[in-house]
Amino acid sequence: MLKKIIFTLVTLTLLVVGLGYGAKGWVKSLLPEKAHFLALKESQMSDFPYLTDDIPAPRGKILAVVTSVDKMAEDKETGYEHTELARAYWVFIANGFTVDIASPKGGKPPVVIDGEDMGAYDYAFLNNETIQQQVANSIPLANINPDDYEAVYFVGGKGTMFDFPNNPHIQNIAKTLYQNNKVVSAVCHGPAALVNVQLDNGDMLLSNKNVSAFTNEEELFLIPDAKQIFPFLLQDKLIAQGAQFQAGTTYLEKVTQDGKLITGQNPWSVWTLAEKVIAELGYEPKTRQRTPEEYAVALLLTYDEHGFEAAKQALKQQPQAYQRILIVMHGVLAFMQLDISKGIDIFSLANQLKQLN
Repeated sequence: MLKKIIFTLVTLTLLVVGLGYGAKGWVKSLLPEKAHFLALKESQMSDFPYLTDDIPAPRGKILAVVTSVDKMAEDKETGYEHTELARAYWVFIANGFTVDIASPKGGKPPVVIDGEDMGAYDYAFLNNETIQQQVANSIPLANINPDDYEAVYFVGGKGTMFDFPNNPHIQNIAKTLYQNNKVVSAVCHGPAALVNVQLDNGDMLLSNKNVSAFTNEEELFLIPDAKQIFPFLLQDKLIAQGAQFQAGTTYLEKVTQDGKLITGQNPWSVWTLAEKVIAELGYEPKTRQRTPEEYAVALLLTYDEHGFEAAKQALKQQPQAYQRILIVMHGVLAFMQLDISKGIDIFSLANQLKQLN
């Protein structure tokens, strides 16, 4: 989550529960040192054998679609989410697929890059000149032939809420692939692409489908006036079109598969979603070492499902694997939701992680 949320709100929320003026500094001390983030920024594709070794023979093409919208409301910048494109792209190419990147307008699409959410793979994507040239020259959707692809992946980003739902090319791509028994996938706000997709038999693609996407709770926490900014709340719209909405824990991984339709709730769902796409295409996903972000998500899910002691024991087994900033964020989130006991537990996990590293 955004570090600016942590540091603009943590002092106030912790003061409310009586932890005092020094709370902000203590929470900040739980985060990695600046050198850690500087090292991440130097990551390259060549650092990861997963991306360079034992790549299968070509298996076909996957289309990744990003938004062309760069502004919402009067002054809020937006675009596609960098991490949501990067992580899926890596999984697809590591498993033998070529990835084409398209957008409604073509050319260089607007991007949202949040440094505090970035991991090594995300920077490696940003630092790859060939890939960045491909992104900067995204294919206009009008030039896309859906028959060329084995799957489509609709990348999230708040801009999608404006240029995905009524785009006839998106509707045709999603309908054509789905009706041809190919894979349709989307993450976070990306499922806005599925809104208004009608199949040839007259049914809405979403009708009676199990679907996950960015939830109302997640949306309104980040943007309290989201109902005024967006044309609709995504969860509400998906349900209105007949989807069986599957919500997971706030800001943690949740991926839902309904046959050839695979959807994810938020950026932390991308790795699993992309590998489910590979599996649904008929291939065993290539073995991959989980990222620090994924380890942190797994720890937080362990806490939610099995409690503090189970999470503490899990943490001891491989403490160097976890991304601490994500754990700290969820501690702050718990305090902001006035779940004080949970907040204390999660901060305790972050502090234990700091001591073990």
